Amino acid sequence: MVYISFTSIRLVKQALLSNLLLLLSVFTWLTLVAPAYFNGNLEGWLFIFFFVYHYFSFFNVNVRKRLYGDYYARPHYPKWDVNPPKWHRLLYCVGVMVGHWLAAFEALELHRIPGGWSNVGVWILIVAALLIQYSSTVYLAKYSEKVVVPTAVVRFGPYRWIRHPIYASTMLLFATYCITLRAPLSLIFAVAVCSMYYDQKAKLEELLMVETFGESYPEYASKVRYKFLPFVY
Repeated sequence: MVYISFTSIRLVKQALLSNLLLLLSVFTWLTLVAPAYFNGNLEGWLFIFFFVYHYFSFFNVNVRKRLYGDYYARPHYPKWDVNPPKWHRLLYCVGVMVGHWLAAFEALELHRIPGGWSNVGVWILIVAALLIQYSSTVYLAKYSEKVVVPTAVVRFGPYRWIRHPIYASTMLLFATYCITLRAPLSLIFAVAVCSMYYDQKAKLEELLMVETFGESYPEYASKVRYKFLPFVY
């Protein structure tokens, strides 16, 4: 039994290290490589976003640690693995990457991006994205088994205002990156890519919620009309 425990711990550590290296590579290409290519140097906001993206992505892991005392994902029922077709997911990943590279191409030269009080709004958006992601994950976990199997329709926290706040927080973070670099066209592109993908995923999830909880979910949806953006039903 001791051997099995040590083996499990080692496998978990290896999985965490692999995920960390994967995220390190992805976020480097999203936030650092493109601006360095188009500007010839790196400075300022880009390093902040590099670390914010990492912090943002580990909220789910932190919640698992808080609930179960470990970091690895709990097994769950296959029916809750709700995802659009693989080619949709691939297009989404490509679209997110293209959106970040377009932002770096469209952006002002890094030394011309103003600092000081002009960026207070950016900090507010970053904090808002982090708070929405974390609070949404915590409230969802409180009404779920194994973190990802819901046992009730969540109506608290950010779910009081939007039905899919976790997706909203991701869109807000990508949008804030574009806003910071002063790249409005890239902002529109990134939001459009996320909206199309998350709209598909939200529809699949909502069908499953109706199947699982019956009239409770349509009743909730009638009160909380917005999916993940204001004025987007």
